[in-house]
Amino acid sequence: MGKKSKKEKKVKGAEKTAAKMEKKSLQETLIAEFQTLDAKKTQIIETACPPPSPRLNASLSAHPERDELILFGGEYFNGQKTFLYNELYIYNIRKNSWSKVDIPNPPPRRCAHQVAVVPQGGGQLWVFGGEFASPDGEQFYHYKDLWVLHLATKIWEQIKVTGGPSGRSGHRMVACKRQLIVFGGFHESARDYVYYNDVYAFNLDTFTWTKLSPSGTGPAPRSGCQMATTPEGNIIVYGGYSKQRIKKDVDKGTLHTDMFLLKAEGVGKEEDKWVWNRLSPSGVKPTPRSGFSVAIGPNNRSLLFGGVHDEEEEERIEGDFFSDIYFYDMGKNRWFPGQLKGPKSEKKKRRRGKKAEAEGAGDGEAEGQPPQGPVEMVKEVVAEDGTVMTIKQVVSAPEVEPERSESEDEEEAGDEASGEQVEPCPRSNAMLAVKHGVLYVYGGMFEVGDRQFTLNDLYSIDLHKMEEWKVLVEMDPKTQEWLEESESDEEGDDVEGAEGGGDEEEEGSDEESEDDEEERHPSVQLDEKYTDYLPRTEQYWIKLARHNMGPDAKEKKVAKLAHAMAKTFYEGSV
Repeated sequence: MGKKSKKEKKVKGAEKTAAKMEKKSLQETLIAEFQTLDAKKTQIIETACPPPSPRLNASLSAHPERDELILFGGEYFNGQKTFLYNELYIYNIRKNSWSKVDIPNPPPRRCAHQVAVVPQGGGQLWVFGGEFASPDGEQFYHYKDLWVLHLATKIWEQIKVTGGPSGRSGHRMVACKRQLIVFGGFHESARDYVYYNDVYAFNLDTFTWTKLSPSGTGPAPRSGCQMATTPEGNIIVYGGYSKQRIKKDVDKGTLHTDMFLLKAEGVGKEEDKWVWNRLSPSGVKPTPRSGFSVAIGPNNRSLLFGGVHDEEEEERIEGDFFSDIYFYDMGKNRWFPGQLKGPKSEKKKRRRGKKAEAEGAGDGEAEGQPPQGPVEMVKEVVAEDGTVMTIKQVVSAPEVEPERSESEDEEEAGDEASGEQVEPCPRSNAMLAVKHGVLYVYGGMFEVGDRQFTLNDLYSIDLHKMEEWKVLVEMDPKTQEWLEESESDEEGDDVEGAEGGGDEEEEGSDEESEDDEEERHPSVQLDEKYTDYLPRTEQYWIKLARHNMGPDAKEKKVAKLAHAMAKTFYEGSV
């Protein structure tokens, strides 16, 4: 074949451009449709509600002035469809209750965005970037917009300025003095992807973006890293994930475990100079993982929770999920695992004396003793559909207790039997927030084989005492709806053919009475307040009821049970 002429190249180039524009327009059309729905909101409405639906890659932030946590955005996948959110929820810490706040003109639906909260003006919640996915998960749109929620007035405002980072998700953003610092992330299209290691600063006084050019050797491009601001105004970056194409249709992922310090020099001048320095922390470092969640704890320490380590086994990926905590002491440049001490009874305190009480006032670090290595625990849970879920959990070894006499063991047997400890199940992509030294963990996900379990439970733990986890919102993952890909057509037929019957009816069904036909295929409609809470739709409750009653149950009875289950869930959870 000869070389293509310039005219042919132009035609091919135009076709590629047109294809890209068409795909982009489809994505933007979906976003525009959702924004049209949001534009119908004309007033701020705050209503009490059950806990938000299961989700991951949302943001959870502590209110700077009130005892509240703020949940925004996120995603949910039920096996067939991806749901994106732009809802705003408020969790009242004192009352252990949720409320949903509908605000006119919010940011478009998104996940994997970043949020930073600053105290000025009664509190401001800044949102940058993230991604939108079409329901079939085939199309992605990466945002590069910047929004601020004024917490005092509950008003969303889009800050339209140029010179900021390109569209991305999986990046990290922190508030540093009077700036927002954005680092890393990735952008993925249908054909290719790119990871970033650039750094941008947004000035909260002048509302301008600046691309920083730090000297020194910085981190390689990555997403999902840990990023924290030190009291001195420097920035810590740890870990993350990236992948690169090693040959056609073959990608190689990398779990980063390195650590860097982005230091500001020349503070006070018109333009600060920044420099990258590599850190070599001491202590017990986290095991390699991605999808971990991060927060800033008390005593100048950042923390890391959960995550997953994927292993390739016979052409499939098996993930080991974690629920452990690691602390990084920014002053000492030292990692150590968070160790649960367990609740101490008064008898224990009297027996151990003042020394034990002093240890109890610590924050989970076993000073003076080399930390013990993590211990892997394997749990098997059988779901209602017979699926055996094997969950690997890596936990820190418990503290070494001094030997006790037989009488002392008997004395505490009753307390230990009734005080069975609870803790979050292993997960990745959970949402974290710290308020008054208490860590809150919400949602996330874990996988068993090809099935994904998305969570909406809520746990807390006092980081000063590190005694025990508290369950604030419970969830049983085994009851979650999951639609297999092979069921897609069948489910569509069931929904669309609800009035006229399905293709699976026997040939003699024409001779059956009209009453029997109605009993098999009733027009099931639940109260709207039980069905407007995605992803728990009407079909969710009907499917769950049918699963409990068996395939031979009559539809009217299934519908009755579905209504009862929905009513119990929504009214019983408020």
